Amino acid sequence: ALAALIGARALVTLPAPPSRLLAVSMPGPGSSERTRESARALAAALGAEFREISIAAALAQHLRDIAHSGAPDRTFENAQARERTQILMDVANQVGGFVVGTGDLSEAALGWMTFNGDHMSMYHVNAGVPKTLVRYLVEWTADAVFEGDVRRILHDIVDTPISPELLPLKDGQLAQRTEDTVGPYELHDFF
Repeated sequence: ALAALIGARALVTLPAPPSRLLAVSMPGPGSSERTRESARALAAALGAEFREISIAAALAQHLRDIAHSGAPDRTFENAQARERTQILMDVANQVGGFVVGTGDLSEAALGWMTFNGDHMSMYHVNAGVPKTLVRYLVEWTADAVFEGDVRRILHDIVDTPISPELLPLKDGQLAQRTEDTVGPYELHDFF
C-alpha cells in the first residue's frame, strides 16, 4: 500500500495521469480474498491500472521441474516470492517502467524476505522504513491526505494482519501470521 501511495504521489508531482501507475496483484495458494479485494479497491480508488496475474500454474510447474512435492515448506514459500519478482520485472520491461519495492527495513533486518525475491526492486522505497513506520505512514496518509473510499480502504489495509500469505488458506482463512513466527514488530523495531 505504501509503495502504491508513493507511486501515486510521484505521478501527481510530475504531473502525469494516475493511470501510469500499474498495480499488479499476483495471488497464490495463500492469498486471502481480503487482500485481493484491498489491492483491487486501492488501485481503482487511486486511478491506477490494475492487473491480476495468478502465480498458481507457474508455481506448480516450477515445483514439478525441481522435483518438489508441493508440500508447504521454505522452498514452497520462497518459490512464490521469486515467481512474483520475475513477473514484476518482466511486466516492467514490457511497459517501460520499473518495479517499486515493497519490502521494508524490519523484514530485511530479520531476514524475513526472499533472496532474489521480494528483497529486490528497481526503486526500493520502503527499504529504510521499519514495519511499524510503514503502518503508521499508511494510516497517517489515510487521515491527512485522503477521504472517502481511499481512506476506508487504507484503514482496512492497516487493520489486516501482517502475513506474507504464502501458506495455503485453511477453510478460507489465513494460515500464516508473521508476528506469530517472528514476534511483535513493535519490539523488533524498537531494538
